Amino acid sequence: MNIFQLRCFLSVAENLSFARAADYLHVTQPAVTQQIHTLEKELGVRLFLRTTRSVRLTEEGKSFFNDARQMVDISERASKRFESASHGEIQTLSVGCYNYPSLFLLSSTLRSLADAFPNFHPHLEVVPFRHIYRMLDDGDLDAVIGFREPEPMKISAIYEEIAKVPVVCVCRKDHPLAQLSIVSTEDMINERLVLFTPARTFPVVAQIQGGLMGRRSPSELYFCDSGEAIVVLVNSGFGVSVLPDLSLPRTLDVTSVPFSDAPSLSFGVYHRPAHGSCLLDTFVRELKKDIVKVTQFCI
Repeated sequence: MNIFQLRCFLSVAENLSFARAADYLHVTQPAVTQQIHTLEKELGVRLFLRTTRSVRLTEEGKSFFNDARQMVDISERASKRFESASHGEIQTLSVGCYNYPSLFLLSSTLRSLADAFPNFHPHLEVVPFRHIYRMLDDGDLDAVIGFREPEPMKISAIYEEIAKVPVVCVCRKDHPLAQLSIVSTEDMINERLVLFTPARTFPVVAQIQGGLMGRRSPSELYFCDSGEAIVVLVNSGFGVSVLPDLSLPRTLDVTSVPFSDAPSLSFGVYHRPAHGSCLLDTFVRELKKDIVKVTQFCI
């Protein structure tokens, strides 16, 4: 079964004439007849009752009509997508993040790229940090945004810093720590901690958490797989946390206080070297401009 056979069937069914169908399709009548016979043989049914005076659909032909129409419509719709070269070639850019709040930082940058590149199609992925750089090295991603890794990575990637992100203590607004201008590890000695699951977070945060845990018992520690889950538990009163500065939902009774015992972290973009892509170059440039304007960061 092919599209030409279906067009022949539809034309005969609509005109109830092999001759008029042939004229409409700009082919000979024997060609239409042959296509209908081949289609009937493949389906194993008769589609038309034909006499010297008339042509009419069989019951099987009537039931097949809508199926044939849908198949032809789908074929024509698919062809029309590519029939005009005036729209230009689609330009794709694959960007990876290892958490959703970081993904939200891209909105303004992507809007700028859409204005500059009419055929720009972004492809966004949230991938665990342990896999995301492998995807970059394999060419499955063009760029990765996140915190700079403490050790040189064994991939062919360039890192460009966008901003320094301070580390903060996250606590409820009614917590005593919220009244301080700066919080130290000593200030948190008696607090329960809400932390990232060590195996699920990036090394720079794991190092900070390791220093806080000290000799605390397991009952004093709550582990989460995401920054969002940490904020929810902090808001619910399970403890306090230490994270790179993040944008807190206004509806939550959570605030952040500068943390004195950790340096600011480098936040930026990893991308492949010598990429030579105007689209990727523009993405990195616009991302730098947009994130410099942001005073609070998400993790």
